[in-house]
Amino acid sequence: MKTLLICPDLFNAEGGIARIMRLYLRALCEQAGPGGEVGCVAQLDSGDTSARLKMLLGEHHARIDNCERSRVGFLFIVLLRGFGAHRIVCGHLHQLIIARLAKMLNPRLDYYLVAHGIEVWRPYTLLERAALRGTRRIFCVSEYTRRQMLRFDSSLAPGQLVVLPNTFDPVFKAGSVPPPSPGRHPRILVVSRLVNSDPYKGVDLMIEAMPAILRQFPTAQLRVVGGGDARASLEALARERSLGDAVRFLGLVDDAVLRDEYQSCDLFALPSRKEGFGLVYLEAMSYGKPCVAARAGGAPEVVDDHVGALVEYGNVEQIALAVADLVRHPRNAKAIAARVVQFSYANFSAKLAALLEAGGDADEK
Repeated sequence: MKTLLICPDLFNAEGGIARIMRLYLRALCEQAGPGGEVGCVAQLDSGDTSARLKMLLGEHHARIDNCERSRVGFLFIVLLRGFGAHRIVCGHLHQLIIARLAKMLNPRLDYYLVAHGIEVWRPYTLLERAALRGTRRIFCVSEYTRRQMLRFDSSLAPGQLVVLPNTFDPVFKAGSVPPPSPGRHPRILVVSRLVNSDPYKGVDLMIEAMPAILRQFPTAQLRVVGGGDARASLEALARERSLGDAVRFLGLVDDAVLRDEYQSCDLFALPSRKEGFGLVYLEAMSYGKPCVAARAGGAPEVVDDHVGALVEYGNVEQIALAVADLVRHPRNAKAIAARVVQFSYANFSAKLAALLEAGGDADEK
């Protein structure tokens, strides 16, 4: 069986899609078996990524084509590699039409789509509809995303769309840590892109909530990891609220620093309105940390009252109350650990293998 993964990028960026695509690639390589081949075409990646690939795959192997941001190059290589493949796993709706073209050249080819979130929460073009109908399966990261796709294209067969929740890097977890102690100052962590095109992430809402949080916990600190063109305006908002050192912007950090931030925080918060899944919640929970999330998108399928707190999007007062509740009433560490196990890499890999083996014949959600 020859499998081709196509995606925007693997190593060009550290966004959620790139991270989950790396885990799809790892799982596909582990499942390939004797005589199996796995390849990957990454549109945006450039340069020599072989060292990072070796770190990702270990003893396994995959052929990688980096297209240096060339759309024409990406199209040509996908069609070339797809001609000899048995299946394509497509990592983004924007690239699905190319997978459809590959099937036209190679009728024996099956192709699958990974549906992450907001990119599929919209009406589809005629070409996208045709490409969607031709998929063998659509892997939706949440039931919310599955419902949105059926809402925007009623011609899709419900059994064609299945929920395959995201997982997190199995080497990411640093180990169990004790829950925050009651009365301790809360160290609140946010990890997010800070870009003007994603105003729904809720980082501004966390800053707006800090004055109320500080009234209850005078030594509280909000630590923001991430970079982008919205950082300056968010820093200005913190200055306008006279928050001083209570809000720290750490910028982009490497994996070691990020692990330290997860390890040392008391709770994680990202009250976003449009999370298709919310990989960062899982990462935080793998360190035993409770999470604040908005009751919106796919986030409630990851965060519940046993492992954190849900708030109405945009409600700053609820955010401050949720933080206070998590500090004064720490969530049970065993409950958080059990929640993480549900989304373990082993479970993800096993379900992916079963869905690929079943093809389009099963009718489960």
